[in-house]
Amino acid sequence: MGWTSSDIPDQSGRVAVVTGANSGLGLATSRELARAGARVVMACRDPGRGAAALAEVRAAVPDASAELARLDLASLDSVRALAERLRSEHPSIDLLINNAGVMATPRRLTADGFELQFGTNHLGHFALTALLLPALLGGESSRVVTVSSVAHRSGRINFDDLTGERRYFRWAAYGQSKLANLLFAYELERRAEAAGAAFASMAAHPGYSATNLQSAGPGVGGGIFAALNKGAMAVANRLIAQSGDDGALTSLYAATFPGLPGGSFIGPDGPFEARGAPRIVDSSSASKDPAAARRLWSVSEELTGVSFDFG
Repeated sequence: MGWTSSDIPDQSGRVAVVTGANSGLGLATSRELARAGARVVMACRDPGRGAAALAEVRAAVPDASAELARLDLASLDSVRALAERLRSEHPSIDLLINNAGVMATPRRLTADGFELQFGTNHLGHFALTALLLPALLGGESSRVVTVSSVAHRSGRINFDDLTGERRYFRWAAYGQSKLANLLFAYELERRAEAAGAAFASMAAHPGYSATNLQSAGPGVGGGIFAALNKGAMAVANRLIAQSGDDGALTSLYAATFPGLPGGSFIGPDGPFEARGAPRIVDSSSASKDPAAARRLWSVSEELTGVSFDFG
């Protein structure tokens, strides 16, 4: 039997921030970190769903140390507001799980004018990580875990049209955002190492896990294409997918497994990495291109107006 949530080391005294904690992988990740003793900040876009998720965590873990925080990754103002609050309330943060995301939506823009998937999945987390960097540097053996996807393998970064203004295909945009997640995670680790920073950057993917992500994005927009997308995902969820709890194990492993090398990418150990116990897996050659990672980093700083200071 592989690694499970019962193998998480004691997290007492550690502060963990989990984005997208209101359901699916984020909720499971929050619950198990709280069960292991961490003080968990559940960052959610919808206050109502967040409150329900917090109640669920407390029902499962009666002594849970957990709190809600509002975060809309599609708004840099929201990202800045949360970072300011967290830095004042938690001078040190030990775990940041960049989990939230949207998938295969019609072309829409964030509050700041970015394509929704790239803006939410990558730029929002890029900015949040940068703004929380002082607290992460103040933590003990802190880790940043950025959740990607097997879909990164089909992605490419279209630097000439990041907003999808000229051409937009919802699944291609999703693949681009998930590739951006990996490029960011690896470049963050390289820069942290170069600065001698006392934290590590990891990446994870949940395989094929049954969560509301599959219906929330592909079914949006109406029409036959959206209906077919949603129907196909519903069937696959029933026949192929592992549970959200099992999918969250890769993020939990990346966040807590002792001695895990910085820059590790964690995924399921089953066929095609669709399901199974967490282990170190490989990623596409595109994700390991340092020149593309540096260019994406520079563009991300320019777009968000946020930079990293390892000071």
